[in-house]
Amino acid sequence: MARANEKEAADFLAAHPEIVQFQAFLTDPSGVARGKVLRPEELPGAYRDGRPLPCSIESLDILGADVLETGLVWEEGDSDRPCFPVAGTLTHAPWHDVPTAQLILESWERDGSPTPADPRHALARTVAALEAKGLRPVVAIELEFYLIDREAALAGRPKPPAAANGFAPSHLQAYLMQDLEDFAPFLNDVFAGAKKMGLPARTLISEYAPAQFEIVLEHRGDAMRAADDAVLYKRLVKGVADRHGYVATFMAKPYAELSGSGMHVHVSLADDGNPNLFAGEGTALTPHLRHAIGGLEQTMAESMAIFAPNANSFRRFRRNSYAPLAPAWAFDNRSVPLRVTAGRPETRHLEHRVSGADANPYLGLATVLAGIAEGIDRKIEPSAPIVGDGYGQKEATLPINWWRALEVARRSDFLRERLGEQFTNIFLTIKEAECDRFFASVSDLDFDWYLRNA
Repeated sequence: MARANEKEAADFLAAHPEIVQFQAFLTDPSGVARGKVLRPEELPGAYRDGRPLPCSIESLDILGADVLETGLVWEEGDSDRPCFPVAGTLTHAPWHDVPTAQLILESWERDGSPTPADPRHALARTVAALEAKGLRPVVAIELEFYLIDREAALAGRPKPPAAANGFAPSHLQAYLMQDLEDFAPFLNDVFAGAKKMGLPARTLISEYAPAQFEIVLEHRGDAMRAADDAVLYKRLVKGVADRHGYVATFMAKPYAELSGSGMHVHVSLADDGNPNLFAGEGTALTPHLRHAIGGLEQTMAESMAIFAPNANSFRRFRRNSYAPLAPAWAFDNRSVPLRVTAGRPETRHLEHRVSGADANPYLGLATVLAGIAEGIDRKIEPSAPIVGDGYGQKEATLPINWWRALEVARRSDFLRERLGEQFTNIFLTIKEAECDRFFASVSDLDFDWYLRNA
């Protein structure tokens, strides 16, 4: 997506004189939004000259602590980088009491080159590699989330909230219409906000746990915009939930006994002569789809540190959990990580079901597209398709704990070549430090298990 020009700012200001503040933010490697609040008179300058943000913003762990090992703090004097608005992302933030708008920023070096640690540039790199071969990814991102009772969340003991009518869901009740009725005030505000923001929010479903939902974002022919949609959608859901007295979370596994939340990437490829290079019916696969599956299977293990970037991410990966334990694919089968969808032949696409909802949308999508490109470039053949229960037919070979996933990623030539060596090194350095900090802490569970028994 192109850098925005000043006319976009001027047009928005003229159309919306009521706006009091603009939230300008970029997404760091961990997927956290970080930035500034601008006043209307500052907006044109941000489009013209960018807004300065310290380079260390791309070195932070998920709690906002510097990871000095990245080399982005004292070695750089914590100097500023100009961050420019991304075209098409200036939109409303409709959950605020004060009239507020927002815009996504992208970080650049002072010489005009992309800042290596900005995850949007990692995605741009993989999109450009496909486009150089005449291929255009068509993408939709699905994100599952939970609503949590606010008081319970503050106490660190999450539970489903009571709806506006007083009823609190307490049973699994997958796909229950009553849940959609009970939480309709919240859900209606999410859809209204999405419309005001220009987000293509479509199908709504109550998922496989109490107060777990998914709203489908329609596919885009612009992969960067699809990832921007996902980032803006997460902000919308969290903001609207707060207004309704709830906490919305995209963490991968808030409850040990209930299903996790995933980020499913739906993707196909187009070129100038064919709107869907994956289109087909029956068990025949087009060459592009066949090699895309092969590439994604082959690179899945080394990509797990991106698909599952946090300690909690790995709690999803259990047998019969809808989260994978091994690379595999099938036709219309949710027991495997790569699902070739059913439906009309011209709508056939691939659903990538590995990432948790806590994954950075830019990086999750970048790595999926990189795996597809790897398969097409190297003409990698897929395994035989699974029929029936994928969990019972494949040995669990994926690295499904954090430190092991980081070790496998650190050895990956694929990630360095496809996402960029500097970016990959910075991302893994942040996550290695974060992993060490997490497991160095002493939790309540330590005392519960070991205080009397050790």
